[in-house]
Amino acid sequence: MKKFIFLAVLLLIQSTFNNAVIAQENKPVLVPLPSIDDFTKGEDGWAFGLGLGIEYESAYEGSDELGFEAQPAGAVQWRSGDNIYYFAGEAFGWRGLLNGKWLLGALIGFEEGREESDSDDGRLDGLGNQEEGFELVLQARRSFTPDWRYWLVSRFVASEEGNLALFGVGRRFGEQTDGTGSEVNLVFVVHDSDYANKGFGIDAMQSLSSGLDETKLSGGLRSVGIDYNYRKNINSDWQIYGEALFEYFSSEVRDSPIARSDYEAEVGIGVIYKF
Repeated sequence: MKKFIFLAVLLLIQSTFNNAVIAQENKPVLVPLPSIDDFTKGEDGWAFGLGLGIEYESAYEGSDELGFEAQPAGAVQWRSGDNIYYFAGEAFGWRGLLNGKWLLGALIGFEEGREESDSDDGRLDGLGNQEEGFELVLQARRSFTPDWRYWLVSRFVASEEGNLALFGVGRRFGEQTDGTGSEVNLVFVVHDSDYANKGFGIDAMQSLSSGLDETKLSGGLRSVGIDYNYRKNINSDWQIYGEALFEYFSSEVRDSPIARSDYEAEVGIGVIYKF
């Protein structure tokens, strides 16, 4: 039932803003932000990007084990004025530009599960496997300048296993407005008790199986973090991108036996071909 609710909300949000969006002349990208992939080249209709990236990241949330992982990159997109609809991996979404100042978005995708085998050192043994589940993600950015130099950012994630929200500020570097260059965001993240315990809680049965202390977390501050995004066009078809993330957990999260590290980190680089 929740899957159908997510779909209904996504369609409602899109239809609400679709009529309010002010049409603008075609431009290379919807907004000049390196973190937002846009393969449409300023034209309405279909656009495609296909590529591959390599990430060096934490094995799971709170892990002190780091490793490399290959990830597909790109998306199938369809643009209509200031709206882009897209399918990327396991996510289907929409983003739209409102009055040139608001970038709004919604997507439905899969929330990654966690398996005991994610830890090569056996740190998750006895905790059981967590299945993938649907999640609804609502996003908004509000620019303070016409060229999207500074903005506020927010994100809300609703899932069957709890809710999470993110708030922060961002800045774009470089003079180009074609979606290349770099940007940085400073954020703080909050979660409810269900979401907190999904990642860092240990119930009585898990405690008995794993030997770890039973742990129950409350909702509140989850972390503070910083993320960096870089994008460069090699030519009209090829594009390279890079990203880095550092998230420092709150004291309650750090006290969980699952959190073997005080932070989560990720660095990635990849290449995309635009059709």
